[in-house]
Amino acid sequence: MKRLVWLSFLLLPIVATAQGLQAKGKFIVDKNGREVILRGIGLGGWMLQEPYMLQLSGVAIAQHNIKSKIKELAGDENTEKFYEAWLKNHCTKADIDSLAAWGFNSVRLPMHYNLFTLPVQQEPVKANNTWLSKGFTLTDSLLSWCKANRMYLILDLHAAPGGQGNDNAIADRDTSYPSLWQSEADQQKTIALWQQLAHRYKDEEWIGAYDLINEPNWGFQNSADKNGCAEELNAPLVELFKRITTAIREIDKKHLIIIEGNCWGNNYKGFFPLWDDNLAMSFHKYWNSTEQNSIQNFIDYREKYNVPIWMGESGENSNSWFTDAIQLLERNKIGWAWWPLKKIGINNPLQVKTNPGYQKMIDYWKAKGDKPSKEETVEALMQLAADVNISNNIIKYDVIYAMHKQVHASTTVPYKSNLLGESTVIYATDYDLGKLNTAYYDKDSGNYWVSTGKRTEWNKGWSYRNDGVDIKSCNDSLSNGYQVSWTEDGEWMQYSLFSSNEGSYDLQLRYTAASTGKIEWILANQVVTVELPASEKWSTSITSTLKLNKGINQIKLKIIKGGMNLNFILLKTQTSTGYSQ
Repeated sequence: MKRLVWLSFLLLPIVATAQGLQAKGKFIVDKNGREVILRGIGLGGWMLQEPYMLQLSGVAIAQHNIKSKIKELAGDENTEKFYEAWLKNHCTKADIDSLAAWGFNSVRLPMHYNLFTLPVQQEPVKANNTWLSKGFTLTDSLLSWCKANRMYLILDLHAAPGGQGNDNAIADRDTSYPSLWQSEADQQKTIALWQQLAHRYKDEEWIGAYDLINEPNWGFQNSADKNGCAEELNAPLVELFKRITTAIREIDKKHLIIIEGNCWGNNYKGFFPLWDDNLAMSFHKYWNSTEQNSIQNFIDYREKYNVPIWMGESGENSNSWFTDAIQLLERNKIGWAWWPLKKIGINNPLQVKTNPGYQKMIDYWKAKGDKPSKEETVEALMQLAADVNISNNIIKYDVIYAMHKQVHASTTVPYKSNLLGESTVIYATDYDLGKLNTAYYDKDSGNYWVSTGKRTEWNKGWSYRNDGVDIKSCNDSLSNGYQVSWTEDGEWMQYSLFSSNEGSYDLQLRYTAASTGKIEWILANQVVTVELPASEKWSTSITSTLKLNKGINQIKLKIIKGGMNLNFILLKTQTSTGYSQ
């Protein structure tokens, strides 16, 4: 049974001291008037699950479909237990502490309205608003963690009552009911929710902004324009934004308000002149060019209308794309929020692990396996809910490095310590951290399909790391579980190795190859070419010798003729026996 909390409870503000962010001309500033570049991340998947985050694309359209499928296997009570555990574990103080340590200064909270209030169809009294404690309590906790780390919290209404567009997954829209744009009752509830949030947080310094509605996508003038990308007027969207702004300003005249255009936040036709002097315009950037012209129209808005702009959502791409995009934004004094912090997948700071029981559920839903029992389902779900906790996540340091260190420096650092002994194995997948063309080179480095029309899998194996180097699981008797595969002519990886003494080392490469391949070992002015005979089984190359200096040595493994799978490099002194099989 959901706990109901009424207006008198929610009107009590949390005691705090000062104003947070504001618009000052073209830029966002803090309470002291200093320009702020927001470096943030969105907590996608916490309050609102999108199917792809759980590997359920093609299985479910939106979160309510996921819940229905889980109920069919686990029952109502167990489904509620799973979601309680999910909400408890997905975002914790340790997550926010980690974000601050990694260099983030802000968090964007994607809120699902149904954690704060009932859907209009479920209200006991029509046109009344029942307020639920769950969403407010979760937000209070998150704010306390952000405050402790001096990080700004941006409230983002990600799933608005009724759903704000035809992209159903991002708003958990149930198409059996009217959308936000077809229902005055849902619009009234949206306005009322923002008033409740303003009452609660109006005096909070570390509430950075109110992001009114995430990614509206609706064709108002033409229903065939499903996502509003060709919309010329956007009149209903602008009108609702004005109504929400008025409602907030009755309570909170201090906090920055963020608006998003139609077409997933990017179509601002019909928005001008703006109606409040403490607004910022958000745009979202996915899968397109990282050149200046890709954001120039928003910079033009900033210059013409003297309004701050903020890149409120981006991600789901390669490390190389991340670095280039963030460099572009910061070069133009634009803050950003990446998406998401965690999911099942490699291209976010935290990776959620799957378990065999949950995979069995996925296979069943995709008609690839048998139906799991109720007991199996419950065990798998509770394990998934446990694994979503940061203590069980896989930290993707390559992603974090690409979003912070790599943005400001072109140097490389070792992925692992790589201290050489008498006989040392360096796994091919453990090439240096660093930029494309600095730490590695691969012909597919990111996905630019919005600009090019061609979708690209930068890491074809979708494993281990988020660079262009293609990596998949490895079945050799000695491995770290992964191998470099799909190698192409001209690609290379660099390995920084530390040697305690100057001297010569013998090198061998563990590989398989369907046909004869060829590589080069490159160290300073030393180049050694090695032919790799075809071998369906794991084999070890002939021995090459390189002279290493004392200290750091950067060895490049260059593919001259590709098609091989690479497991590890063995370096040994002349007196060691090394690895043989």
